Amino acid sequence: MMPVQAPTTTAAAWSRPAERIMAAINREPLTAPHAARNDALLAVVATALAVVLALLVDDGRRPDALGWTLLLACNVPIAWRRRRPLLVLLAVVACVAPYHALDNTHSAPTPATYIALYTVAVTGRPLRTVVVGVGVVGLSVSVMLTVSMHEALEVLRISGWVVAVLFLGVDVRFYRQYVASIVERAERAERTREEEARRRVAEERLRIARDLHDLLAHTITLIGVQTSVAAHVLSADPERLDRETVAKALDDIAETCRSARGELRTTLEVLREQGSPDTRGPLPGLDGLPDLAEAARHAGARVEQTVRIRQAPPAVGAAAYRIVQEALTNAVRHAGPEPAVRVELAERQGVLHLSVRDDGTGPGQGGTPGFGLVGMRERARSVGGTLDAGPRTGGGFEVTAVLPLTTTGERDG
Repeated sequence: MMPVQAPTTTAAAWSRPAERIMAAINREPLTAPHAARNDALLAVVATALAVVLALLVDDGRRPDALGWTLLLACNVPIAWRRRRPLLVLLAVVACVAPYHALDNTHSAPTPATYIALYTVAVTGRPLRTVVVGVGVVGLSVSVMLTVSMHEALEVLRISGWVVAVLFLGVDVRFYRQYVASIVERAERAERTREEEARRRVAEERLRIARDLHDLLAHTITLIGVQTSVAAHVLSADPERLDRETVAKALDDIAETCRSARGELRTTLEVLREQGSPDTRGPLPGLDGLPDLAEAARHAGARVEQTVRIRQAPPAVGAAAYRIVQEALTNAVRHAGPEPAVRVELAERQGVLHLSVRDDGTGPGQGGTPGFGLVGMRERARSVGGTLDAGPRTGGGFEVTAVLPLTTTGERDG
């Protein structure tokens, strides 16, 4: 039986004293603290007890020099009982058998014998324990019958004690295994809970990162384009200032900031103590696509949008919204001035097919890679869908996604 460590995490259910008690109960003999010292001390105690029994108990003749030598010798191997339990038992039996055969005080060597028997039972398999028990009982019967043919009751008594000690050792062994299994299950459950908590934290951090990226990238791109329009109007012909165009650009910037602030507030609620993924505001969905298209038009894109689906599960609608948002942001940023963008969403055979195509050049070569395409693919996978993105054959860039409308994926936003 291998040693099982008690859980050491801060969320463990036991207090420190209880942990030490459980560890001591479950500890394998060889790993117990001061095992060698304790076994040596046990051998000394057993020897002292054997001497007392030899001097005080009258169930045979008092040992002579040979008898004392055998009696003392049978207690010495006890000091190594944990390291070689079977060899220790054989050494004890090798000393005890001739001791009894000489009809010395029969009670004296019983402590060493029972300690050796118990050690074999508690450290070995049940089959080995049974074989050892049969052998010891058989040897005891042979020795007792050699000493006296009329000691039937004594033979039964000795056999009963041998069986009782072996059963005690087996019972302790099973109890240790039972406690070890409980501790192991508790540790595994605690480890599973911690892994699940870490997984949820990682998923939530990834979700927040995606939300912030989509929101900030979209907003900053639109604000940048609208600011460029205002700056161009101001610098193109200062004497004939088109105040209406400048005012409209500034109004568009203000509206974009207000919308971004609302979405940002919804996203950041999960970072507060009272916020959670289940209590934050409603997810963006397909009904928000017209606003995305309008915002892209304000930024100069010529957007055509076709939506042939009425409703979708919240998670799927949110994923589609974010994919379209990021695709429009990339089109405004990379497709050149006033790009033509085509957005199509349709339901076919219980699946949402989404595509966003533009006629621009796509992301420039050699630039710093961003997280937009990665985020779109993660959103598609979060609801069990797929996404492809790349240059079109005839020029431009295209993003296509297939999202199942019956999803069990995570709630995304």
